[in-house]
Amino acid sequence: MSSLPRVSIVIVTWNALPLLQECLPSVVATDYPNVEIILADNASMDGSAAYVAAEYPDVVLVRHPENGLFCRGNNLALPHATGDYVVLLNNDVEVEPDWLHPLVREMEADDVGAVQPKLLQYDERDRFEYAGACGGFIDRIGYPFTRGRVFDTMEPDRGQYDDARDVFWATGAALMLRRSALDEVGALDEQFEMHMEEIDLCWRLHRAGYRVRVAPESVVYHIGGGSLPKGNPRKTYYNFRNSLLMLYKNLSPSDWRRVFPQRIAMDGAAAVRAIATGNVEEAQAILRAYRDAHRMKAVYDDVRPTSTTVRPPYRGLIAADYFLRRRTTFGDLPTTSFDGA
Repeated sequence: MSSLPRVSIVIVTWNALPLLQECLPSVVATDYPNVEIILADNASMDGSAAYVAAEYPDVVLVRHPENGLFCRGNNLALPHATGDYVVLLNNDVEVEPDWLHPLVREMEADDVGAVQPKLLQYDERDRFEYAGACGGFIDRIGYPFTRGRVFDTMEPDRGQYDDARDVFWATGAALMLRRSALDEVGALDEQFEMHMEEIDLCWRLHRAGYRVRVAPESVVYHIGGGSLPKGNPRKTYYNFRNSLLMLYKNLSPSDWRRVFPQRIAMDGAAAVRAIATGNVEEAQAILRAYRDAHRMKAVYDDVRPTSTTVRPPYRGLIAADYFLRRRTTFGDLPTTSFDGA
């Protein structure tokens, strides 16, 4: 029996048989000796479960009675995971054979709660991808960005972010979690359904005293848009709604009151920009996000912190930096604007 820690890989899928056929073989070929793979099928109707059962009998199949989307789909599969570490892996991610080893090495530090690999585009393998690139941050009003991707600028990978380091959030597309830390802070917030849930989880890990890391020595390739394509109004809705819920949930009431007016101003500018460019549906999605976040936020009233122990790490406004100051890459951002600089 291997002396290496056991790793459970959980893959949620829904009616995505072509993606499984494309990407799952690489996951099965992982050379880590103490690993289990769990496919959580969200009631697919395209034969996904039958395909995996026939082609990969060693993969553990967990069949959900309905589509629980990303959050509930993963949470319902977690009781079946036996690993010391759990990897939440999108069904549209292809991995290198040795991808798990650097992630496990990062986890040898007991205060590391989560770690991600470097994510590159599936079709353009020398360029960072959208969902997580090389580790994420948020600005003071909750707008996310990554090392390698700021808004729509995805940098070529020239090794500029190959240092393993602490980050604020790690992408849910390929996220290794310490099981004991996950048990301590709770699983994915099912009220989020999908999008931004990994940032909320990483924020909760920070609040509990854990670090979040990126290990660029581990490289995976992400197709992206498997759940909702970029530019889809529903994706806009989830991102704005869940970002507001995340801030309300993790900031103290006094910090929320200070941040919320700034957030309204920035989101209002985003809505106006969408209308000006002819994207009325995107502006409508932002308005619906505000309406529903207001309706949903009361569930967190009894769990909000009385003081903000962990604040967003970037003190600037990433939208102003990007659109007004033309700071289009992570390397362009002033280091003095980061906490601890």
